[in-house]
Amino acid sequence: MQWETVIGLEIHVQLATKSKIFSGASTAYGAEPNRQACPVDLGMPGVLPVLNAEVVRMAIKFGLAVGAHIAPRSVFARKNYFYPDLPKGYQISQYDLPLVEGGSLDIELDDGGTKRIGITRAHLEEDAGKSLHEDFHGMTGVDLNRAGTPLMEIVSEPDLRSPQEAAAYMKKLHALVRYLEICDGNMQEGSFRCDANISVRPRGQEEFGTRAELKNLNSFRFVERALAYEVERQIDVIEGGGEVVQETRLFDVDKGVTRSMRTKEEANDYRYFPEPDLLPVEVSEQLVAEVRETLPELPDEKRNRFIEEHGLPAYDAGVLTATRELADFYESAVTESGGFAKRTANWVMSELLAYLNKDGLDLTESPVTPEMLGRLVARIEDETVSGRVAKDVFEAMWAGEGEPDEVIEAKGLKQVTDSSAIEEMVDEVIANNPKQLEQYRAGKDKLFGFFVGQVMKASGGKANPQQVNELLKNKLDQS
Repeated sequence: MQWETVIGLEIHVQLATKSKIFSGASTAYGAEPNRQACPVDLGMPGVLPVLNAEVVRMAIKFGLAVGAHIAPRSVFARKNYFYPDLPKGYQISQYDLPLVEGGSLDIELDDGGTKRIGITRAHLEEDAGKSLHEDFHGMTGVDLNRAGTPLMEIVSEPDLRSPQEAAAYMKKLHALVRYLEICDGNMQEGSFRCDANISVRPRGQEEFGTRAELKNLNSFRFVERALAYEVERQIDVIEGGGEVVQETRLFDVDKGVTRSMRTKEEANDYRYFPEPDLLPVEVSEQLVAEVRETLPELPDEKRNRFIEEHGLPAYDAGVLTATRELADFYESAVTESGGFAKRTANWVMSELLAYLNKDGLDLTESPVTPEMLGRLVARIEDETVSGRVAKDVFEAMWAGEGEPDEVIEAKGLKQVTDSSAIEEMVDEVIANNPKQLEQYRAGKDKLFGFFVGQVMKASGGKANPQQVNELLKNKLDQS
């Protein structure tokens, strides 16, 4: 039987506010346990939550970016919560009247096409704390620093049909919230994490199968691996005569399997009811207009502009707009280079990213600035250095040896363009390799590369490659 996979994602985005959603407690990461949980976060008697206006602006910003409807009136509800990492016994969330409804996001597919993924809603809520096990033998500790941290939960339509599509959607959303500067996107610290609902059904059947929820997936690779395993597990269960159970499952990263965590609750189990301590959220048209004015150029817009205005291939434009920081780096470098877009793109995607990866650095920590890279590209374009020598210059810049011109001057790396000097080297190489010359003239054309290499070696890599090729061709083809 042919099976079809149905996936919907619930992505929790930690909004980049300095204080929590209903209190003034800090949201900074890394504090000692229970140092950043105030009485409001814990729901102590006699305290009242006050909505952080900034989270509303951030949610509106996201809604506008995905073409969603911004509700002029939304409300918060109490979602009954059964676990010790939120001791007041309920989570303040939004349920039937969320702030953001609808919208969509386009993802790029492996075959070069695109697919539109619907967004059901994006609602605001507070995060819970964190259970700790490692340092408590036979017991569980609780760190409530995260309790009350502002989250925006983005719920997709069940439009995703493969683990690869799910990962692509998650990456696209990750890039978008970072472009919007409403989330730092740090997945290791839990700022961007995902629950995935997945089911399988016979291909052609409209009715959904029984779904399982995979909880707290915090990397693109884990999402893809967990979903791939779960697809096979559910198919095996059904084809083995069993039934898929609706439940919440965890992904065991080490073993590469999912395992049951608890029976999946339905909405009724949470017994939502309106939060009596918070007024409805009224969003005026003026506020929406003000937020709209703050929208940056979005990833898809920037990608299309790089293709149309810079003449970049779609692949290059996609890589360079994967993050706002990388796109900004590239654009600054292009400007400094004098507008040599494709060559600049190549250097950003090859040397720069390779060096960052090798040294485990973030782009903001790069010793080579966009301006330095742009000036190096300009020196290649004006033939001050060859592309090969430019790599030596880049390495020196990375090591902190200065600007391109300083490195070129200090190391004597200027390109040799004197035709008579190059011709002299060509003659010498040919004279020193009579056997290879005879083989070349007998038809072994591949030896042309050998001669080019020998001349470049003789010049210390500084001879103009085009001139070398032309002079060698003339000399070697002489009978």
